[in-house]
Amino acid sequence: MHHRHAHQTAHGTRGITIHWAKAYDRRLALLEILTFGRVREIRTMMIEKAGLKSGDQVLDVGCGPGYVTLMAKQRVGPRGRAVGIDAAPEMIEAARQKAQRTDLDVEFKVDLIEKLSFPDNSFDAVLSSLMMHHLPDDLKREGLAEVRRVLKPGGCLMIVDMKRPESWLGRALQSVIMHRSMPVGVQDLGALLQETGFERIEPGNTRVKMIGYVRGYVRK
Repeated sequence: MHHRHAHQTAHGTRGITIHWAKAYDRRLALLEILTFGRVREIRTMMIEKAGLKSGDQVLDVGCGPGYVTLMAKQRVGPRGRAVGIDAAPEMIEAARQKAQRTDLDVEFKVDLIEKLSFPDNSFDAVLSSLMMHHLPDDLKREGLAEVRRVLKPGGCLMIVDMKRPESWLGRALQSVIMHRSMPVGVQDLGALLQETGFERIEPGNTRVKMIGYVRGYVRK
């Protein structure tokens, strides 16, 4: 199975982007198998731990074809706002097509986490699902600083991502899914959140051993 990736898009990111929505869906199908069908459960947990409520403004960074963004919009309701961004125009087009098949008013746009085109203090929560591992460390820092800028005081950043494997079997499984084994995982992001000004940082596990989360807040 081959996925087309690019280290450079028309918008200039140095992060890895997936340009084929079908490739994303194939990878998602494999993840569903390896997680025993718990992908939706993990998304639901993510939204709950982000504390989303009716009327909230939420940003989904690296939204892919929009699954998490659409779920977030259902949670924040008609008075709330859900925006999904991705560096790959093909992903944004796929997300818009998904949104058109629903009655949900969701915004999708091509944008970069390291150069967010939103004013300061725009969002109550920012979500990141299986995206941060695509960024080199310097872009992680830039992206987290931008996320902190657009979050309101007291706002929450919720990241769900792959863990750094600690066994040969874990590294093998991750290589199958990601085409590489990562030296840095979600359990290592707490230091970067602290460095970029987040507080009340909380790492945690999901019911899928290879996937974890980290949550942080902007000072009120």
